[in-house]
Amino acid sequence: MDSVGQEKVQSRITLRGLSVTVRVLFTFFLLTIGLGYLLALFYLFLVDIEPHRKMGMGLVRTTIIKYYGKRDETRLEAAIRGRMGEGISEAEKGEIIQWIRGGAKEEDFAKVQPIFLDHCAICHGAESGLAIEPLTTYSEVSAYTDIDLGQSIKSLARVSHIHLFGMSFIFFLTGMIFAFSEIGKRLRLVILALPFLAIWIDIFSWWFTKYEPIFAYTVIIGGALMGLAMAAQIFISLYEMWLRGKD
Repeated sequence: MDSVGQEKVQSRITLRGLSVTVRVLFTFFLLTIGLGYLLALFYLFLVDIEPHRKMGMGLVRTTIIKYYGKRDETRLEAAIRGRMGEGISEAEKGEIIQWIRGGAKEEDFAKVQPIFLDHCAICHGAESGLAIEPLTTYSEVSAYTDIDLGQSIKSLARVSHIHLFGMSFIFFLTGMIFAFSEIGKRLRLVILALPFLAIWIDIFSWWFTKYEPIFAYTVIIGGALMGLAMAAQIFISLYEMWLRGKD
């Protein structure tokens, strides 16, 4: 290597070469981002995974239900078979399901309305004081007798653009720090590009799963790659800033 090339290598800024002030700033930023990501995963577990896990459903089935829906039964039927139906007898559940599969007709609602008043109005009533949709009248109940088609196009568009903007901004900042790493150039480029590719895989798979359940696997793969990429950027950056010794 000629003297000019050596000078370029020696002048490259590295994480170890940053001032203590900058390293402290980067460290607390990376730790905070990592903690925020873990809490986001915990929230996702509580909202999307835990309720279905209690019903014996795995991660793939949960993902399918979220985006594709549960098209073999209505949302109301799924609810009374789950936690919502814990206080309803099997005979009463059968009456509701028979009413739903009979077309959920308004003229037949009087037969099942007492079940909703006795068991559901405690939480789903206008006088419950809870911010939950009421389930006492025909118009209120019939809104949940349509087939569950998963997330709507409108909802997917809203969540997709929020995630694309938000996650891209986060990985741009973590990537800016990781770019000063001293690991091999090819590996560094892979770890820099991987989270953005994972975002695309994850979000586009939401849309594909909406129409074809098999893509639930790529939703999971995209999310896993995103988490691994973030972990690699954070841990390698922290290691090089504080633990890697002098050459």
